[in-house]
This record gives sequence, structure tokens and C-alpha cells, in this order.
Amino acid sequence: MNVLFVHQNFPGQFKHLAPALAKAGHQVRALAIDGAGLPGIEMLRYRPARGSTANMHPWAADFETKVIRGEACAAAAVRLKDAGFMPDVIVTNPGWGESLFLKDVWPQARLLALIEFFYAARGLDCDFDPEFAQSTLANDARVRTKNANMLLALASMDHGVCPTAFQRGTVPAVFHDRLSVIFDGIDTHVVRPDASAVLRAGNHTLRAGDEIVTFVNRNLEPMRGYHVFMRALPEILRARPNAVVIILGGDEVSYGASPPAGKTWKQIFLDEVKERVDLSRVIFPGRIPYADYLRVLQVSACHVYLTVPFVLGWSCIEAMSAGCVVVGSATPPVQEVIEHGKNGLLVDFFDVTGLANAVVGVLANPAAYAHLRTAARATAVARYDLATVCLPQQLQLIDRLAAGSL
Repeated sequence: MNVLFVHQNFPGQFKHLAPALAKAGHQVRALAIDGAGLPGIEMLRYRPARGSTANMHPWAADFETKVIRGEACAAAAVRLKDAGFMPDVIVTNPGWGESLFLKDVWPQARLLALIEFFYAARGLDCDFDPEFAQSTLANDARVRTKNANMLLALASMDHGVCPTAFQRGTVPAVFHDRLSVIFDGIDTHVVRPDASAVLRAGNHTLRAGDEIVTFVNRNLEPMRGYHVFMRALPEILRARPNAVVIILGGDEVSYGASPPAGKTWKQIFLDEVKERVDLSRVIFPGRIPYADYLRVLQVSACHVYLTVPFVLGWSCIEAMSAGCVVVGSATPPVQEVIEHGKNGLLVDFFDVTGLANAVVGVLANPAAYAHLRTAARATAVARYDLATVCLPQQLQLIDRLAAGSL
């Protein structure tokens, strides 16, 4: 079987699936703009031939950008076709527009699309937090047209896969019969508890069993509840004078609105509380190597994961796999994974006091919450393990798609 992966930053979410197919003897290739690629998988890079149009109508600008990327990807696909490569299955993340014209190049290929999210002006991320919501006609219209690329991807795919049931639920119901729910997968043999873990951060040497609160995101921003967590810090540090807080994440914006010019969300909300916290006990390592990130989770006494109704981050499942006591937001993505009092704790996203009290409670009496660690780990292994659950499901899905049984 010939399989083509298309991702603007390959391998992206396909870093396990693509090698597994190659190892099984299939011919695997990739199209990408950026990315390090994978050993043994030939990757053809492409570049957009033009930039976005100046003074483009703001409601149409996002779609034009995706069409430009789709055009560049299609041109690269034509080069592959002319060289004799004919994919049986194309696996793509269509979020940036790359897949728009692939079925026009290879009409016979079966296209599997990773569907991460379908936007809505109401009821999901855009209007969830009134502090940042922009409920105007212009904003609502921009959100609606933002889905143009995804609607075309849904219409052209032969089948799609969503990481969680919540994410599938954001997609119009007419497409649900062509969407499977399979998580990307966590290597639970690597991401596991380690009672002997030691982490050196700043002037601190931290060990599993210490009062360590952890908060992790790719970038520190309101969409992932960074502002709520920071507002809970004064009470957490006041109530637990030996606690140390580790906050991992960059200064850029992954999701949601950008901060005011010249500022970062990280600094804005740190400035809001810095006069009320002991900053010697708050560590911002930035972005760190994966092995160090795992040690952060392994030494954690209480891990906080917050998100508006949006894509569930891998770090939530990784924290559970590492055996953390996770205090999460009672929002649909997290509620799909964490059951309050069973394998973690849930608090209202906006309840700063409730969040602080939950964290303080875990730090004050870790033995009372030890069962949550065991249950969180069990959930990650049973439902989200890469080798035994997710990857086999992904491979089976591709086999069925190639055979025409989907």
C-alpha cells in the first residue's frame, strides 16, 4: 500500500503512525512545509508561491491563506504524481489548507483527515470567557468564515478521525457518520510515575514527594487558563509556605487573541499578582527538553490543567499517565477524561478560590488523594496508551479505508 502523509510541520501528530506503516512494509512518503521529517520516510518540501493579498477583506483573509497553501501543496503533489507515486491512502491534517486540492490530483486515493476542531462563535471557545470574548458581528462573521477550509475538508474526505468525542461533537452532525474517535496516543511506558525523580530548576533541587505545583502549556495564555491559575497563586503560596510552583510554557500565542502590542500574556498576569507572591518560589523554565518535562510531571504533587472548550492538550493525558493528581477545569474536554473524585479533581474554570482550595487540599494531605494518582494512571493506560490502544486503532482504520469498507 502507498501512503502519503500531508502535514505543514511533518510529522506533527503522525510521528508514530507514519513509521508504523513504513515498518509494516508500506511505501510511505510525506509532503510538508516545515518539520524535521522522520528517518526512512522520503519527505518533499514545498513553499507557497505568493503571500496573502494586501487589504484583503478581513473575513476572507484566513481562507485566502489556506488556498495559497493548498495551491503549493497541490503543485508538490503533481510533482510526486509525475514521478510515478500514486497513493492508495492520503493521511492529512487539513487545518492549514494543505488538503484542499489533493483529491483533484489523485481522485482515486482515499483521504483520511485529522479533524481537530470546528469553530463556532457561540458555545465553545470564542464566547466562553467574558474577559476576552468579542461578540460582535465582525468577529462572529470572521469565525464563521474561518470554517470554510474545514467544511471543504469534511466534504472531500473519505473518512475523518477526531482525538476526542468532544472534538467530534463540534463538527456539524451531518458528518458524524464519517468521523471516528481515536486519540493520538501516549507512550505510557515512557510517561510513567517515578518516585525517585529529581529535578533541578533554578536554585531548587526538587524531588517527588515535595510540595510542587505544576502547570504546563505550549504557551502561557488565557485559552488554557493561565490567568486563572496565576490569580490562584497568592492563596496557594500563602497557605503552603513550603510549596514551589513550576510553570512551563512559552511567551507566544498558540490559541486565542494576541496580547496588547509589546506585551505577553505571561507577563501581564504575572504583573497582576507579583506583589502578592514570593517569586523565589515560582519557576518559569520556559520550554524545556522532553525528558526534563517528564521529570516535572514526575515530581509534581499537584498538577493543574485548565482549558476553555477547545482541543484537549496532550499534557493533560501525560500528567495522568505520570500519576499526577490533576486538578482540571470542569469544561467538556477535561470532563471527558477526568471524573471528579475518581481519577482527578474538577473545579469551575472561573473559580479562582475553588482552584486554590483544591490545590491546597492536595498539598496538605497527599495520602488522601493517592488513589487519584493510581486511577489517573489506569485511565491513561486503558484508554490512551499508544502501543496497545490508539496506534492499533489507527492502523486498523487505515486498513479498512484502503479496503473500501469505510
